[in-house]
Amino acid sequence: MTLEAPSSGFSPASLPPPRARQAVLLVGGKGTRLKELTHTTPKALMAIGDDRVFLDLLIDNVARQGFDKILLLAGHFGEQLVDRYEGRVIGGATVSVALEPEPKGTGGALRWSRDRLDPIFLVVNGDTYFDMPYRALEAALHRDPTAVAAMALRDVQDAARYGSVSMEGVRVVRFCEKMVTEAPMQGRINAGVYLMRREAVEAIGDGQVSLESEVFPKLAAEGRLLGIVCGGYFIDIGLPQTLSQARSELPSILRRPALFLDRDGVVNLDHGYVHRWENLQMVSGVAETIAAFNEAGWFVFVVTNQAGVARGFYDEGAIALLHEQIRNWLAARGAHVDAFYYCPYHPEAAIGAYRLDHPDRKPRPGMLLRAMEEWPVIPQQALMVGDKETDLAAAAAAGVAGRLFEGDDLAEFFRAQGLWPERLRAPVSAAIDQQTRDGRCCG
Repeated sequence: MTLEAPSSGFSPASLPPPRARQAVLLVGGKGTRLKELTHTTPKALMAIGDDRVFLDLLIDNVARQGFDKILLLAGHFGEQLVDRYEGRVIGGATVSVALEPEPKGTGGALRWSRDRLDPIFLVVNGDTYFDMPYRALEAALHRDPTAVAAMALRDVQDAARYGSVSMEGVRVVRFCEKMVTEAPMQGRINAGVYLMRREAVEAIGDGQVSLESEVFPKLAAEGRLLGIVCGGYFIDIGLPQTLSQARSELPSILRRPALFLDRDGVVNLDHGYVHRWENLQMVSGVAETIAAFNEAGWFVFVVTNQAGVARGFYDEGAIALLHEQIRNWLAARGAHVDAFYYCPYHPEAAIGAYRLDHPDRKPRPGMLLRAMEEWPVIPQQALMVGDKETDLAAAAAAGVAGRLFEGDDLAEFFRAQGLWPERLRAPVSAAIDQQTRDGRCCG
């Protein structure tokens, strides 16, 4: 089997670089264009459903991609944000709120909070939902140590009304102001999502400063700003009509197809009871495959039997550590796994506490069923890929399409099967539906 060394650019024994874990959400705006809707409520707390507000959905999307420290930079009616979020743990992420003493602008707010910022951190405008893989920015910044920020960009039909971005290669070189034109002008715009090094903030002056009109143009002129073009659903709730649109569209957008991957034999080579980084070898194409499904808007879950715990070869802490290291390795390559599920039980366990024919142990479907209960998965558009018949049996028992991985490259496997995802989700989902009808995608 062709392998991708776990470090891919690092020596096999070295650990992958730690991933960015902090996300800063800019939620200090007054929302004046929403008029009476924001007279007593901050814009980020606009209701989207019966029991959810916009910021709930944004936090969920950040947390699921592995950012487990979330800092809300608040201003207008910020006390409401403190009451709702301070100290909460949401999707595994701890949320804190910082109240700026007076309006400082998007750049000034970062400068004011610089002592609370990690060396690398994500920044997201708190009034926009962009369904993109944030780790794509991390891969870009990881490849270019001279850059201090990476910006998510979108291609739109009418860039003139937003102000467009010009690029040379992967670098943003200039920003063009908004303009009035007789006909729409296609172009590329700033999507309001950034990954930044803290040194970019150190150069920001005190007072009210704008990231968009002051900080980023300067970085672009210096050749230190990268741009990454991403697709995916986008909504800005700054206007009454777009808030209404978000209320109509977001509930369905949050439901996603799901890719389930076995670990040993699909994500990494199965040496038998792999539990240390130095013994891990990644299957070729795994990062590329996961990143493609991230970009296409799918959930990606790993579901793995780990009987080595039951047999006393290692403990559950070793599994958690290895999965964190895999997350770090993937992040440097622009990919993420939404959740790892593992079953440490075995009916013939050496350790009594784990001697159990547990419903999570494949070929039983417990791990898949739990994932579909805990996440808004579209079951009809879910796919399980494993290297054993027990994986396919678990998929079938969960009502999920299953495919047996045979080959030496995961990306090549998906392409050969006609299951490589496109940016807009539908093509691969349609392929699964068709293959299920044909009896070719079952287990």
